[in-house]
Amino acid sequence: MNQIKNLFLHEVRLELKNKNSLTSLIVYAVSSIYITYLCYRQTIDVTTWNALYWIIMLFAATNAVAKSFLSESKGLQLYYYTLLAPRKVILAKTAYNTLLLICVGVINYICYSVLFETIISDRIQFFVGLILGSIGLSATLTLVSGIASRANNSSALIAILGFPLLLPLLLVILQFSKNAIDGLDWSLNQSNFILLTSLDGIIIILSYLLFPYLWRD
Repeated sequence: MNQIKNLFLHEVRLELKNKNSLTSLIVYAVSSIYITYLCYRQTIDVTTWNALYWIIMLFAATNAVAKSFLSESKGLQLYYYTLLAPRKVILAKTAYNTLLLICVGVINYICYSVLFETIISDRIQFFVGLILGSIGLSATLTLVSGIASRANNSSALIAILGFPLLLPLLLVILQFSKNAIDGLDWSLNQSNFILLTSLDGIIIILSYLLFPYLWRD
C-alpha cells in the first residue's frame, strides 16, 4: 500500500507542477459547456443534458487518462520497472485518474448549474453514478494507455481499443444518470448500479491480472 500511496502522490505532484495539462483540461470542459449554452441557451431537455454531460466526460477522460503511459519516456518506465511492482503501478495510476475525472465531473456539474437550470432531482444518486463512471472510464483507459505504450506509443490505438470496451459502460452510465435526473427511486436503479459496479470490478481485475505481462515487454 505504501508504494501505491507514494506513486499516487507522485502523480498528483507532477500534475500540480505541470499545470498546463490540468488547465487545458479544465478549459476544454468549460469551453465545451459554454458552446452548448450558446447553442441551447437555457432551454435544454433532460436527455440532451445527460448525453452532452457524458460526451464531455468521455473526451476529457480520453485526453487526460490517455497520457498515463504515453507521456512517459522509456527511461522513466525502466526506472519504474526496477523499483515498483507492476500491479501497484496500474492501481496507483487508476486511482489518480479516477480522482482527476471526478474533479472534472464536479467542475462540469458546477458550470452546467450556472449556465442552465439545475434539473437533477436526485443529486446523491447522480454523484454516485459519476464516481462509478469515473472509475470505469479511468480503469479502462489506463489499461488501454498501457497497451498503446507498448505499440510504439500509438495514440490511434487508444480510440480503436477504447471505444468497444467503453461502449457497454457508457450505455449503463447514461441510463443510471438519466434515472437519477428523473428522480427515480434507488430500487428502480438498482440493476444499473449492480451492472456499473460489476463492470468496474471486471476491468480493475483484468488490469490487475494482465498488466504484469505488458510490464515485462
